[in-house]
Amino acid sequence: MLASASPRRSRLLADLGLDFVTCPVDIDETHRPGEEAGEYVLRLAREKAHAGAADDAVVIGADTIVTHGGRVLGKPTDESDATRMLASLAGRQHEVLTGVCVFDSSDSRSASGVERTEVTLGSMSPKELSWYTSTGEPLDKAGSYAIQGLGALFVDSVNGNYTNVVGLPLPLLFRLTAELGYDLKAFLLRT
Repeated sequence: MLASASPRRSRLLADLGLDFVTCPVDIDETHRPGEEAGEYVLRLAREKAHAGAADDAVVIGADTIVTHGGRVLGKPTDESDATRMLASLAGRQHEVLTGVCVFDSSDSRSASGVERTEVTLGSMSPKELSWYTSTGEPLDKAGSYAIQGLGALFVDSVNGNYTNVVGLPLPLLFRLTAELGYDLKAFLLRT
């Protein structure tokens, strides 16, 4: 089960050929005072995985954020917030963090971890910022851009795992399922 409504996470799993069911969950995603970014995404991933638990299911929970200049950037509240976020990231490097938790509800075991990837966006003119935010793409993305979409036009470099920036680091997922004694490849429909 995937405890997420993210079409990007679903797409990554579907592209692998993984047989899964989505189970969106509703948790409080408030960033706690003094909570380090990695601890924050890990806590949310764990809460999502446990909230999505069902009998004898392996549940994947994940949460992605962007950090820049000591600030956590989640999803923008509106178009002007997206423009502000993108302007702060344009021409600079930032970090994308995704917490992932795999929870086996049959025996209450879990494995979790955090993936970090450095991304550099190129400079963006006011006209480019306006165009990109007007597409609507940034409005439901941490950091206000989609590396797998139109936002790719502005990504100069990625240092680390690409699927992490999309929202679900597949190599980390593979390692976490193995930690629980599962071979992720055995769940693939293409095998």
